[in-house]
Amino acid sequence: MAFSGLRGASSGLLAVLKKGPRLRRNKNAKPAAPRPGTPENSGPNTIASLAPLTKIISHYLSPKDVERVKEAYRFSDQAHLGQFRASGEPYISHPITVTEICAGWKLDADSLMAALLHDVIEDQGVTKQELAEKFGPDVAEIVDGLSKLDRLEFATKAEQQAESFRKMLLAMARDVRVILIKLADRLHNMRTLDAVTPEKRRRIARETLEIYTPIAHRLGLNALFRELQDLCFQAIHPNRYQVLHKAMMAARGNRREVLSKITDAVQVALPAAGIEAEVSGREKSLYSIYTKMAEQKKSFSDVLDIYGFRVIVHTLPECYLALGTLHQLYRPVPGKFKDYIAIPKLNGYQSLHTTLVGPYGTPVEFQFRTRDMDHIAEEGVASHWLYKEDNVTLNDLQKRTHQWLQSLLDIQSQTGDSGEFLEHVKVDLFPDAVYVFTPQGKIISLPRGATPVDFAYTIHTDIGNQAVASKINGEFAPLRTELKSGDSIEIITSPASRPSAQWLNYVRTGRARSEIRHYLRTVKYEESVAFGQRLLNQAFDQLHLPHPAEDDPEWEKLAKSSGAASREEILADIGLGKRLAAVVARRFAPENALLATTAAAVDEFTSSVNAPILIHGNEGQAVQLAPCCGPLPGDAIIGGIRLGHGLVVHMDECAVAQRQRAREPERWIPVMWDTNTARHLSTRLDVTVVNERGVLGRLAAEVTEADSNIMHLTMQDDAAATGVLHITVQVDSRKHLAQVIRAMRHVPQVQKIVRVKG
Repeated sequence: MAFSGLRGASSGLLAVLKKGPRLRRNKNAKPAAPRPGTPENSGPNTIASLAPLTKIISHYLSPKDVERVKEAYRFSDQAHLGQFRASGEPYISHPITVTEICAGWKLDADSLMAALLHDVIEDQGVTKQELAEKFGPDVAEIVDGLSKLDRLEFATKAEQQAESFRKMLLAMARDVRVILIKLADRLHNMRTLDAVTPEKRRRIARETLEIYTPIAHRLGLNALFRELQDLCFQAIHPNRYQVLHKAMMAARGNRREVLSKITDAVQVALPAAGIEAEVSGREKSLYSIYTKMAEQKKSFSDVLDIYGFRVIVHTLPECYLALGTLHQLYRPVPGKFKDYIAIPKLNGYQSLHTTLVGPYGTPVEFQFRTRDMDHIAEEGVASHWLYKEDNVTLNDLQKRTHQWLQSLLDIQSQTGDSGEFLEHVKVDLFPDAVYVFTPQGKIISLPRGATPVDFAYTIHTDIGNQAVASKINGEFAPLRTELKSGDSIEIITSPASRPSAQWLNYVRTGRARSEIRHYLRTVKYEESVAFGQRLLNQAFDQLHLPHPAEDDPEWEKLAKSSGAASREEILADIGLGKRLAAVVARRFAPENALLATTAAAVDEFTSSVNAPILIHGNEGQAVQLAPCCGPLPGDAIIGGIRLGHGLVVHMDECAVAQRQRAREPERWIPVMWDTNTARHLSTRLDVTVVNERGVLGRLAAEVTEADSNIMHLTMQDDAAATGVLHITVQVDSRKHLAQVIRAMRHVPQVQKIVRVKG
């Protein structure tokens, strides 16, 4: 058994013709004169023979249809006479090769004629009406659709690309033969990129990888899909391609003995089980190996499963029988079995996949399928393209594809915006993404693993910054919930809410991550500056010093002596606890003022301040409510300046605060609640309940009835009959908390409620 690389979709001229994409010719250009010494009807175009194509189509088209295809060739040959590609070969070679690829899919005569004529409208000024009169309306429609696509090709702006994509898919929805010919055209252009500049080569390859390759995959054209991927890889990363290609060649030689042993063993085991099968070996494509190395950060030597075997049998039951036979021969790798026969892929692909541990511990993938499954797996929709007549019987794959194509027309009738149309279609074309809906029904594209926070920032930065909760399909869900395609997302916001640094642990989009970081940097800094100003103003008042102006020269002196860049940085340091306000205030005292400067005097000063800082509860990053005790408006509180974190507010009786205050008394200042405080503050309760069915639901209902919300809940079993619920609730004040506790006591199973205070 011999291993070979990716096989092309056609033969014949591909081995003879030179490479190079087409070179446009002015439609008024004169035909080239025959070379001296050659017959009058000969010339450059005579090397582009129709013989290989004729041989292919003669096997499945009637003689009448073969003659129609030849007539289209003669028309195209005359129209392109004197036109050459960038490589110097006659231009007619390109339509012939494209038609050979289509013939490999056994497309009908109209498709092949359109493939031969696909450039005559654009390049040579032939009209659609002229084609309709000579070759029929179907051929003219296909050629016209292809010509419109060519005029929109290689757009660079996002809007232009979306419009080009929209037109192409709409033409495809009207007649799938349009996209099949277009894919054949793109395949040949990708095979012949050598004649263009490296920059243009990369641009064409990126467009192919982004648009045409996913379409080929969606239509089940897997052979084409793999070849386009490898050609794009070669064009975008030529050096990496060459290195990987050499490594593959070396590995092929090194592992020949292993593969030979596996082949011999399989060819003995299957007939012994009464299974007649065709066994062939294959290599994974270079692009798939490259992406695996990049995603998993592996070297080539770490990628072991680069070879696989395909077992083709006669009937569906034999697929499972062959699978079981080889599972007895080699040990299967757990978790590596996939049944795409029972549950086919969206593009109709059916096969059994399993990975077995072969000789010397080498993992090898096996695929089991019938001949029909293999035909569809390689050629997809092209294995029996969709006729538009109503009386044609369609298989499941064709029905799904037909429904998808028709849905494109439905989407187009509902959306006039090309970008929105593109977002709709990408749901099916790009399965690695997650597509969710806004409450208004707009589709939003997010990467896999995205959360409601990613969704919120995708809609608008302000929505992300103010997000407090989310509804997924109408039900409340945590902001860290992983979204699935088809989910409908609603974000609940609050003007008092701020982004949390914890969000960075689970957001997936670059935009959400950068917006959160930007907010934490800038807003925290701004809040720290404002809070530092408040602390400094209080210190000036206690020292009976005038408040200095922003342009006071002393600010610059203080900044230079302390290593700060500006006045704002000094204030931010005060707000973050890196500097003491009293020490900074003393720098502005007159030289003859008798102010203490020792640490003990500063301690005495800060402890004697009798005008506390007013706390609102929504100051942001500069003022934080300690999670250990969860202080609420109405509680006696005290504030500690924590280095790098600003002011942390504790309950006065909090054990954590008392220990820290004993160690660093100079960092503690009096604070008190303002009359206008924030809403939705969190505090913790330990609730002892009798373990009975439904108790948690009744408890949650009472909390909701008291206009509160459970933010977090865990349970600890103290005994078989009772348990302790650790609940974090949102309330507005100590008085509101008392209402919530009274409501919870309405539940008969509640034995004890204790507020956690540190």
